[in-house]
Formats: sequence, C-alpha cells, structure tokens
Amino acid sequence: MNSARLQSEQLKAEALRLGFSHCGVAPAEPVEESFMSHFERWLAQGRQAEMHYMEGNMALRRDPRLLWDGAKTVVSLAMSYNPGHEQTQPAIAWYAQGRDYHDVIRQRLRILLQVLGIEGRICVDTAPVMEKYWAWRCGLGWIGRHTQLVIPHEGSAFFLAELLLTQEADQYDQPRYPHPYHSGCGRCHRCQDVCPTQALSDDGMDARRCISYLTIEHRGPLPESVKPHLAECFYGCDRCLRACPHLSHDATPVDDFRPSAELLSMKEGDWTHLSLLQYQSLFRGSAVKRAKYDGLMRNIGITN
Repeated sequence: MNSARLQSEQLKAEALRLGFSHCGVAPAEPVEESFMSHFERWLAQGRQAEMHYMEGNMALRRDPRLLWDGAKTVVSLAMSYNPGHEQTQPAIAWYAQGRDYHDVIRQRLRILLQVLGIEGRICVDTAPVMEKYWAWRCGLGWIGRHTQLVIPHEGSAFFLAELLLTQEADQYDQPRYPHPYHSGCGRCHRCQDVCPTQALSDDGMDARRCISYLTIEHRGPLPESVKPHLAECFYGCDRCLRACPHLSHDATPVDDFRPSAELLSMKEGDWTHLSLLQYQSLFRGSAVKRAKYDGLMRNIGITN
C-alpha cells in the first residue's frame, strides 16, 4: 500500500483530463451532526417514499471510514451532463440521454487510481455515502432548494462520485459556503415555484410528489395528480434544474452522455408503438433501464 501523501493538485489535474469538471479533497471524518439530523428528519417524515434503502446503513452514512478500512481522505468529483445548446430527446431527462453514468464514471475513476498508482474505494451513487454533503465539504458548491448540488455559475447538471483513500492529502479543501443547505440561493425560489406538483419546500424534496421519482423508481399506478404533467417528459423531470439561475449553457465534454441518433430520431407519436426490441436497442447501456420496459410504457401510455 502506498503511504506517501496524496498530491492533491496532481489528482485534480488528472481528474480534469479524464473529463471531470470539478474535484475537491477533504479529510475522512464523521459527517456533521446537523446534516445527519436533517436527513433523519426527512426520513421520519416519509419523504423518501418507497426508497427504503435510504433508511439503512446509517452508521456507514455517518462515517466514510467504515466504508473503506483506514480511509483518511474523501475525494468528491463532479462530471457534467449538461447538453448546453446541443439537441436532446425531450421525452427523456438530461441525465439519461447517453450511456449509464455509473459505468462511465466508474471506468474513468479506475483509470484515475491506476494513473496515480493508488488504491481506494470508488463510489458512484450506489454506496451509502452522503455525496452532496461531501461535495459541499470538498468545496464544490452547496445544496440548493431543489435538493441538488449547485456549482456556482454552472448549475446542477452534474453527476457526483467519491473516492475513499487511505492516504492523507498534502492539502485539503475547505467548504466555499458556511453551511450545506441553500447557502448560495439567497431569496431565489425559482426551482420550488416551477415544480408542478409542489414536491419541493425548504424542508426538502417529497418523493411522493416528485415526477422524477414517480416515473423512474415508483412501481405501480401513478397518482392522478402527476399524469397531466408527463406530456413534456415521461422519464424524469428537469424543471427545477433548468430553472436555477446558475445553470450554464456549456455542454458536457463527455461524448458518452450525448444522445444517439436513434434516440434523437424518436418523435412523439413513435413512443406509443415502442416495442420491447426497440426499447432494448434504444436503451442498451442506458440509465433508462432503471424504469424497465413496463414502467416506461406505463408512463408513455399516460401521455396519450
């Protein structure tokens, strides 16, 4: 095991070379109690809906050192999926236009570790890590009223990932904002105002009302209150993200997140007749498979 100090500037330079937009470094230590208390209140209110996996592994969520034995450093990374002014498929949320981000980011983080000659745990939205907290702690931005990380002057169209490393860094980053929640939002409530189902409040997101949750994670019939709002996009919802005044028009440099010609060619009337074979072809290696064919057809059927 390499015990030399992690060279943070080298790490960041290599991360940028591999397509990451931002990278920050913080000591591995317990998550602040105020943040965990906020999260636990959110769970107690049932705002996680059927995402019961969020209720477990609380000790691991509190302390990343339990996830990787001997961890001394947490690295938070952000990779853009912003389409900018490029053409997109309007029926699908931006984040799912291209290849599954889990695969893309994990592959690049393996390369990063290999180039640096170090070992660590790669976390890409599957491990019990408080990823938005660590992005704030590593100085990337703050958690906006839409509950997504906001990177100043760039917005929230970013995937987040973490590395847990056993090495200490030669220098650590500090948070750019005094506390995780709403620090840079000021009096802006555009994301809350634009949400058609009132799923957002200063207490957080209520998944039981959220179009993204309901069209992707939820199994079974959709609430009647949601159905009128699916004509614009039947897989996910980018309304709050797009409303943020920090959103830039700079397109992602990562080709893997751009939609295929086949996906772009799909018109409104084509979706009604989507076959299982077409579904498998369109979304091979895509995050859209999270909803499965039956779930996607449920959503499509409601829009017609």
